[in-house]
Amino acid sequence: MGGNKNGFSKWIEKHSEIWKFIKFAIAGGGSSAIELVVHMILLNFVFAGLTGQPIVNSALNMIGITSRGYLYTYLISTTIGYAIAFVINRKVTFKADANPTVSMILYVVMVVITIFANGWIGSAMTTFAQAHNLTGNFWDLVIKIIGMAVPTLWTYPCNRFIIHRKKKPSPDNEKLFVK
Repeated sequence: MGGNKNGFSKWIEKHSEIWKFIKFAIAGGGSSAIELVVHMILLNFVFAGLTGQPIVNSALNMIGITSRGYLYTYLISTTIGYAIAFVINRKVTFKADANPTVSMILYVVMVVITIFANGWIGSAMTTFAQAHNLTGNFWDLVIKIIGMAVPTLWTYPCNRFIIHRKKKPSPDNEKLFVK
């Protein structure tokens, strides 16, 4: 078993950026799983009675939020998911030492952009699903999972290179720039 750990340690050292992405994916997957469970519980139990109460707000409707129940569900579950991801990525994935206030502000900006992008993506997928009679909890779940996965295309680079920076160069960071 000691040989495997040594081999794994060597692999991590050689492929530190891939290892960071794997940790980011695990942190994102874990926080997304919690977000998804919270989302489904809130939507189907806590705020189920409010899903029939419409919200007429062009900004919210644009991102696919049309009912009071879904608004509350979305705000709470998304906040929980992103907060968990922020802490895990800052402390474990990237071991950031940049100013936490600046990191948090940058993270909030990224999250707001991501929420609107998610809303647009989710709205487009929901419209497509409804047009093809793909409705119900299963399809809501599929749409939510896809909507949570797509933003990885921009959230990893933002987290890695902008939000969770290191003030002091580490051997990992130096390898990115020195050949």
